[in-house]
Amino acid sequence: MRFLAKLPEQRIAWALLAATAFGLFGTALYMQYGMGLEPCVKCIYQRFAILMIGVAALLPLIAPKLGLVRLVGFAGWLTAAIWGFLIANEHVMTQQSANAFFAVCDTFPNFPKWFALHRWFPEVFSATGLCGDINWQFAGLSMPEWMRIIFASYAGVGIVVLFSRLLKFRSI
Repeated sequence: MRFLAKLPEQRIAWALLAATAFGLFGTALYMQYGMGLEPCVKCIYQRFAILMIGVAALLPLIAPKLGLVRLVGFAGWLTAAIWGFLIANEHVMTQQSANAFFAVCDTFPNFPKWFALHRWFPEVFSATGLCGDINWQFAGLSMPEWMRIIFASYAGVGIVVLFSRLLKFRSI
């Protein structure tokens, strides 16, 4: 438990978190442009959640010894992971819906007007696919099913490390 509790003070831990998130973000872009898969709105939200996990890891990567910085990192990490899991779960339910009428989603991402990523960076955050389509599978699981596992893993690791830290040192 001491090992887990000490991880947030080490740059390598935050670098690993950022690297995995940015790696998944790059994989999403490869699947879109290299494999020709069209992302739907829920895919875009999941992509954004992955990006936010990576961004949340950057500040503690710079100053991992500062408690406030670690707090911001954990808050961003866990918020993005849990939100991403909820979106991925909703996406899975949409794909598994028996009634095709319910297998639809918004046409455009619903980012706030002051944060219109789909307009600023349409190559990355524009939705062109349909949420109910299953165009890719690996080991019998669709992409949102894999993302649900990935987000649950991110959240689980974050919670375990955070609670280990709180139990051992009584601080973040």
